Amino acid sequence: MPEEITQDSFGKTKDGREVKRYTLKNSSGSLVVRILDYGGTISEIHVPDRNGELADITLGYDDMAGYESGAACMGAIIGRVAGRIAGGKFTLDGKTYTLCLNHGEHALHGGKVGFDKRLWSGKVEGDKLVLKYVSADGEEGYPGELTTTVSYRVTDDNQLILEYEATTTKPTPVVLTNHAYFNLAGHNSGHVDDHLMAIYGDSFLPMDDLFIPTGEIRKVEGTEWDLRTPERLGERLPQIPGGKGISETYCLPPNDGDPQLAARVGHPPSGRTMECLTTECGMQVYTCCMLDEPYGKDGAVYTQSGALCLEAQHYPDSVHHPSFPNTILRPGETFRQTTIYKFGVA
Repeated sequence: MPEEITQDSFGKTKDGREVKRYTLKNSSGSLVVRILDYGGTISEIHVPDRNGELADITLGYDDMAGYESGAACMGAIIGRVAGRIAGGKFTLDGKTYTLCLNHGEHALHGGKVGFDKRLWSGKVEGDKLVLKYVSADGEEGYPGELTTTVSYRVTDDNQLILEYEATTTKPTPVVLTNHAYFNLAGHNSGHVDDHLMAIYGDSFLPMDDLFIPTGEIRKVEGTEWDLRTPERLGERLPQIPGGKGISETYCLPPNDGDPQLAARVGHPPSGRTMECLTTECGMQVYTCCMLDEPYGKDGAVYTQSGALCLEAQHYPDSVHHPSFPNTILRPGETFRQTTIYKFGVA
């Protein structure tokens, strides 16, 4: 069984609120995860290499000033709607809602002050840390009071399990995910060119120049986005149109409600591996083609291709594409999602 979950202070926000940091550790100490109640943020993940040496493999900041000023949503819960909503507005049940435009003429990751910039309430329930946030009716332009909980649990076989639930008082779109940035060599190790990555989706969503889905669902077969077998990123990324890397939503096969294997990443030099399993229908895969964070943990400078993100979620901009899986949550319903990151060595 995992050891007792402990907590300490991570400092204060600019307006003087204390931020708690929770430490989750399995019984062998081979998985150590730290979570902030600010943004539900995964601030550290320590896992061993093939020689048993632990390294922190997720990007982040040393202090609250970094998390409050950083624009990369590092390690945080994204909501109320992850991804982009074209034009910053949508119509639901005959009423049009206008959102904050924080990405040019579009809305991104829940708005100017999304769930990643909110202070969540936390409590320990057995072997789980449970964080809760109540988003007010009208917050960032979204209808309904949305109550969201995210639980975090570590296991003795080196799994980090995230379970999401949400309920609402009015119909509202909901797309939740976590925006952890991974580098299996260590968070401050530079590019991920020497990583191997496989994504087990046979389709993807073509995007326009501002990363808005066109509405097409295209097969990966015969395209540069086909990663159904492991590819070395240093060889595959230059083949992606534009030459910068991947920022695409992959469409995962239907599942029966149990988490399915969606992606696998390996780092041959260290032997570290990571699998991502999820109940979600999609995964936003991002190889940090726009990353520019000069003030990372331990003096690290995070730059383009310095990490990768595996964001399990529903498709972006679904409110404008009736053919996409439904993202509307209604009163009396409960949104649920489970995503698992499983770490190992090879």
